[in-house]
Amino acid sequence: MGASLLRLQFHDCVVNGCDASILLDRTSTIDSEKNAITNTDFVGVFPIIDKIKFEVDKVCHGPIVSCADIITVAARDSVVALGGPSWKVKLGRRDSTSANRTAANANIASPLADLPTLIKSFKDQGLDEKDLVVLSGAHTLGSAQCLTFRDRIYNDTNIDPAFASQLQTICPRVGGDLRHAPLDSTRHFFDVKYFTGLVNKKGLMSSDQALFNGGETDALVLKYSRNQNEFFEDFAKSMIKMGDIQPLTGNRGQIRTNCRKVNLKN
Repeated sequence: MGASLLRLQFHDCVVNGCDASILLDRTSTIDSEKNAITNTDFVGVFPIIDKIKFEVDKVCHGPIVSCADIITVAARDSVVALGGPSWKVKLGRRDSTSANRTAANANIASPLADLPTLIKSFKDQGLDEKDLVVLSGAHTLGSAQCLTFRDRIYNDTNIDPAFASQLQTICPRVGGDLRHAPLDSTRHFFDVKYFTGLVNKKGLMSSDQALFNGGETDALVLKYSRNQNEFFEDFAKSMIKMGDIQPLTGNRGQIRTNCRKVNLKN
Protein backbone atom coordinates (compact mmCIF):
# COMPACT_ATOMS: atom_id res chain seq x y z
CA MET A 1 0.00 0.00 0.00
CA GLY A 2 3.05 2.28 -0.07
CA ALA A 3 2.08 3.99 -3.32
CA SER A 4 -1.39 4.81 -2.00
CA LEU A 5 -0.09 6.03 1.37
CA LEU A 6 2.29 8.35 -0.48
CA ARG A 7 -0.40 9.69 -2.81
CA LEU A 8 -2.80 10.17 0.09
CA GLN A 9 -0.69 13.09 1.33
CA PHE A 10 -0.83 14.87 -2.03
CA HIS A 11 -4.58 14.33 -2.39
CA ASP A 12 -5.09 15.65 1.15
CA CYS A 13 -2.77 18.66 0.96
CA VAL A 14 -4.05 20.12 -2.33
CA VAL A 15 -7.61 20.36 -0.97
CA ASN A 16 -7.70 23.16 1.60
CA GLY A 17 -4.28 22.21 2.97
CA CYS A 18 -2.74 19.28 4.86
CA ASP A 19 -5.57 18.80 7.33
CA ALA A 20 -6.74 15.15 6.99
CA SER A 21 -10.03 16.31 5.44
CA ILE A 22 -9.67 13.37 3.02
CA LEU A 23 -10.24 10.93 5.90
CA LEU A 24 -13.68 12.22 6.95
CA ASP A 25 -16.64 9.95 6.19
CA ARG A 26 -19.83 11.35 4.72
CA THR A 27 -22.44 12.72 7.13
CA SER A 28 -25.45 15.01 6.81
CA THR A 29 -23.07 17.98 7.05
CA ILE A 30 -19.89 16.58 5.45
CA ASP A 31 -19.62 15.95 1.70
CA SER A 32 -16.83 13.41 1.96
CA GLU A 33 -13.76 13.79 -0.26
CA LYS A 34 -13.64 10.00 -0.30
CA ASN A 35 -16.48 10.17 -2.85
CA ALA A 36 -14.51 12.39 -5.24
CA ILE A 37 -13.71 10.79 -8.60
CA THR A 38 -10.00 11.33 -7.96
CA ASN A 39 -10.06 9.41 -4.65
CA THR A 40 -11.78 6.14 -5.57
CA ASP A 41 -8.52 4.17 -5.43
CA PHE A 42 -7.91 4.93 -1.75
CA VAL A 43 -10.50 2.54 -0.29
CA GLY A 44 -7.86 0.11 1.00
CA VAL A 45 -5.77 2.86 2.61
CA PHE A 46 -8.26 4.23 5.13
CA PRO A 47 -8.28 1.11 7.38
CA ILE A 48 -4.46 1.28 7.48
CA ILE A 49 -4.60 4.89 8.69
CA ASP A 50 -7.15 3.78 11.32
CA LYS A 51 -4.74 1.09 12.50
CA ILE A 52 -1.80 3.51 12.66
CA LYS A 53 -3.94 5.99 14.60
CA PHE A 54 -4.93 3.26 17.09
CA GLU A 55 -1.30 2.26 17.70
CA VAL A 56 -0.03 5.84 17.99
CA ASP A 57 -2.78 6.83 20.43
CA LYS A 58 -2.02 3.73 22.50
CA VAL A 59 1.64 4.73 22.84
CA CYS A 60 0.75 8.40 23.50
CA HIS A 61 -2.04 7.52 25.98
CA GLY A 62 -4.60 9.50 24.01
CA PRO A 63 -5.12 11.55 20.84
CA ILE A 64 -1.94 13.65 20.85
CA VAL A 65 -0.82 13.17 17.22
CA SER A 66 -3.21 14.47 14.57
CA CYS A 67 -4.50 12.42 11.66
CA ALA A 68 -2.95 15.05 9.37
CA ASP A 69 0.49 14.37 10.85
CA ILE A 70 -0.06 10.62 10.60
CA ILE A 71 -0.76 10.97 6.84
CA THR A 72 2.45 12.97 6.41
CA VAL A 73 4.67 10.58 8.37
CA ALA A 74 3.11 7.50 6.69
CA ALA A 75 3.93 8.98 3.27
CA ARG A 76 7.58 9.48 4.24
CA ASP A 77 7.88 6.02 5.83
CA SER A 78 6.35 4.37 2.75
CA VAL A 79 8.98 5.99 0.52
CA VAL A 80 11.78 4.85 2.85
CA ALA A 81 10.39 1.29 3.06
CA LEU A 82 10.36 1.02 -0.74
CA GLY A 83 13.95 2.18 -1.21
CA GLY A 84 13.55 5.94 -1.42
CA PRO A 85 14.97 8.88 0.55
CA SER A 86 14.08 10.00 4.04
CA TRP A 87 13.41 13.52 5.29
CA LYS A 88 12.53 15.26 8.53
CA VAL A 89 8.75 15.63 8.72
CA LYS A 90 7.44 18.78 10.36
CA LEU A 91 4.80 17.98 12.97
CA GLY A 92 2.06 19.98 14.69
CA ARG A 93 -0.70 20.02 12.07
CA ARG A 94 -4.24 19.81 13.35
CA ASP A 95 -7.27 18.14 11.76
CA SER A 96 -10.06 19.85 9.87
CA THR A 97 -13.72 19.77 10.90
CA SER A 98 -14.98 19.84 7.31
CA ALA A 99 -14.32 18.38 3.88
CA ASN A 100 -14.69 19.61 0.30
CA ARG A 101 -15.54 17.02 -2.36
CA THR A 102 -15.97 19.71 -5.03
CA ALA A 103 -12.45 21.00 -4.45
CA ALA A 104 -11.10 17.43 -4.47
CA ASN A 105 -12.55 16.93 -7.94
CA ALA A 106 -11.30 20.33 -9.13
CA ASN A 107 -7.80 20.47 -7.62
CA ILE A 108 -6.41 17.11 -8.75
CA ALA A 109 -5.35 17.39 -12.38
CA SER A 110 -6.94 15.02 -14.90
CA PRO A 111 -4.83 12.14 -16.30
CA LEU A 112 -5.49 13.82 -19.67
CA ALA A 113 -4.03 17.18 -18.55
CA ASP A 114 -1.46 18.94 -20.72
CA LEU A 115 1.64 20.66 -19.34
CA PRO A 116 0.18 24.20 -18.96
CA THR A 117 -2.76 22.73 -17.01
CA LEU A 118 -0.43 20.76 -14.74
CA ILE A 119 1.79 23.79 -14.13
CA LYS A 120 -1.22 25.93 -13.20
CA SER A 121 -2.63 23.21 -10.95
CA PHE A 122 0.61 23.11 -8.96
CA LYS A 123 1.11 26.88 -9.01
CA ASP A 124 -2.34 27.28 -7.43
CA GLN A 125 -0.95 25.34 -4.45
CA GLY A 126 2.25 27.39 -4.22
CA LEU A 127 4.28 24.70 -6.01
CA ASP A 128 6.53 25.45 -8.99
CA GLU A 129 7.52 23.54 -12.14
CA LYS A 130 10.35 21.77 -10.36
CA ASP A 131 7.94 20.58 -7.66
CA LEU A 132 5.60 19.38 -10.41
CA VAL A 133 8.27 17.20 -12.01
CA VAL A 134 9.75 16.00 -8.72
CA LEU A 135 6.43 15.11 -7.08
CA SER A 136 5.20 13.44 -10.26
CA GLY A 137 8.14 11.13 -9.63
CA ALA A 138 5.93 9.56 -6.95
CA HIS A 139 4.51 7.67 -9.93
CA THR A 140 7.59 5.49 -9.65
CA LEU A 141 5.33 3.54 -7.29
CA GLY A 142 2.02 1.82 -7.93
CA SER A 143 -0.41 1.46 -10.78
CA ALA A 144 -3.30 3.25 -12.50
CA GLN A 145 -6.73 2.18 -13.73
CA CYS A 146 -7.41 1.54 -17.40
CA LEU A 147 -9.89 4.42 -17.57
CA THR A 148 -7.04 6.84 -16.79
CA PHE A 149 -4.80 5.74 -19.68
CA ARG A 150 -7.18 4.31 -22.32
CA ASP A 151 -7.27 7.51 -24.34
CA ARG A 152 -3.46 7.66 -24.39
CA ILE A 153 -2.80 4.13 -25.61
CA TYR A 154 -5.34 4.35 -28.45
CA ASN A 155 -5.08 8.00 -29.49
CA ASP A 156 -1.76 9.59 -28.47
CA THR A 157 1.11 9.70 -30.95
CA ASN A 158 3.92 10.46 -28.44
CA ILE A 159 3.95 6.86 -27.20
CA ASP A 160 6.23 3.91 -27.90
CA PRO A 161 4.20 1.66 -30.26
CA ALA A 162 5.23 -1.61 -28.58
CA PHE A 163 4.39 -0.14 -25.17
CA ALA A 164 0.94 0.93 -26.42
CA SER A 165 0.28 -2.52 -27.91
CA GLN A 166 1.21 -4.21 -24.65
CA LEU A 167 -1.14 -1.97 -22.67
CA GLN A 168 -3.97 -2.59 -25.15
CA THR A 169 -3.93 -6.26 -24.09
CA ILE A 170 -4.73 -5.07 -20.54
CA CYS A 171 -7.06 -2.22 -21.39
CA PRO A 172 -9.61 -2.77 -24.20
CA ARG A 173 -11.34 0.09 -26.02
CA VAL A 174 -14.56 -0.78 -24.20
CA GLY A 175 -14.84 -2.26 -20.70
CA GLY A 176 -12.17 -3.23 -18.19
CA ASP A 177 -12.13 0.26 -16.67
CA LEU A 178 -10.80 -0.95 -13.32
CA ARG A 179 -7.97 -3.10 -14.67
CA HIS A 180 -4.59 -1.81 -13.55
CA ALA A 181 -1.22 -1.30 -15.23
CA PRO A 182 2.03 -0.28 -13.46
CA LEU A 183 3.07 3.37 -13.63
CA ASP A 184 6.66 2.35 -14.35
CA SER A 185 8.65 -0.84 -14.89
CA THR A 186 9.52 -1.25 -11.17
CA ARG A 187 6.24 -0.37 -9.47
CA HIS A 188 7.31 -1.62 -6.01
CA PHE A 189 10.62 0.25 -5.90
CA PHE A 190 11.26 3.96 -5.41
CA ASP A 191 13.75 4.77 -8.18
CA VAL A 192 14.11 6.83 -11.38
CA LYS A 193 12.52 4.32 -13.77
CA TYR A 194 9.48 6.61 -14.02
CA PHE A 195 11.67 9.29 -15.61
CA THR A 196 13.56 6.91 -17.91
CA GLY A 197 10.14 5.68 -19.03
CA LEU A 198 9.11 9.22 -19.96
CA VAL A 199 12.31 9.74 -21.94
CA ASN A 200 11.48 6.54 -23.85
CA LYS A 201 7.86 7.64 -24.48
CA LYS A 202 6.54 5.09 -22.00
CA GLY A 203 4.60 7.38 -19.67
CA LEU A 204 1.42 5.54 -18.68
CA MET A 205 -0.97 8.49 -18.60
CA SER A 206 -1.06 11.50 -20.91
CA SER A 207 -0.36 13.74 -17.90
CA ASP A 208 2.82 11.75 -17.23
CA GLN A 209 4.16 12.01 -20.77
CA ALA A 210 3.27 15.72 -20.85
CA LEU A 211 6.31 16.28 -18.62
CA PHE A 212 8.59 15.11 -21.46
CA ASN A 213 7.06 16.20 -24.72
CA GLY A 214 9.10 19.11 -26.03
CA GLY A 215 8.10 21.49 -23.22
CA GLU A 216 9.92 23.44 -20.51
CA THR A 217 10.07 20.48 -18.09
CA ASP A 218 11.99 18.18 -20.47
CA ALA A 219 15.39 19.12 -19.03
CA LEU A 220 14.34 18.25 -15.48
CA VAL A 221 12.96 14.86 -16.53
CA LEU A 222 16.18 14.12 -18.39
CA LYS A 223 18.28 15.19 -15.40
CA TYR A 224 16.42 12.96 -12.94
CA SER A 225 16.45 10.01 -15.33
CA ARG A 226 20.25 10.15 -15.14
CA ASN A 227 20.79 11.09 -11.50
CA GLN A 228 18.92 9.20 -8.79
CA ASN A 229 20.71 10.98 -5.93
CA GLU A 230 19.59 14.38 -7.21
CA PHE A 231 16.02 13.15 -7.61
CA PHE A 232 15.99 11.74 -4.07
CA GLU A 233 17.34 14.99 -2.63
CA ASP A 234 14.85 17.17 -4.51
CA PHE A 235 11.94 14.82 -3.79
CA ALA A 236 12.56 15.17 -0.05
CA LYS A 237 12.58 18.98 -0.35
CA SER A 238 9.37 19.07 -2.39
CA MET A 239 7.58 16.73 0.01
CA ILE A 240 8.44 19.03 2.90
CA LYS A 241 7.23 22.01 0.85
CA MET A 242 3.96 20.22 0.04
CA GLY A 243 3.51 19.35 3.71
CA ASP A 244 3.57 23.09 4.45
CA ILE A 245 0.41 23.83 2.44
CA GLN A 246 -2.07 25.66 4.70
CA PRO A 247 -1.69 23.60 7.89
CA LEU A 248 -4.12 24.18 10.75
CA THR A 249 -2.16 25.12 13.87
CA GLY A 250 -2.74 26.73 17.25
CA ASN A 251 -6.42 26.67 18.14
CA ARG A 252 -7.60 26.04 14.58
CA GLY A 253 -8.99 22.60 13.87
CA GLN A 254 -8.75 19.76 16.36
CA ILE A 255 -6.94 16.49 17.10
CA ARG A 256 -9.51 13.88 16.05
CA THR A 257 -10.01 10.85 18.26
CA ASN A 258 -11.30 8.97 15.20
CA CYS A 259 -9.76 10.00 11.87
CA ARG A 260 -13.07 9.35 10.10
CA LYS A 261 -15.18 11.65 12.28
CA VAL A 262 -15.15 15.17 13.65
CA ASN A 263 -14.93 15.19 17.46
CA LEU A 264 -18.21 15.90 19.19
CA LYS A 265 -18.22 19.17 21.07
CA ASN A 266 -18.22 18.88 24.84
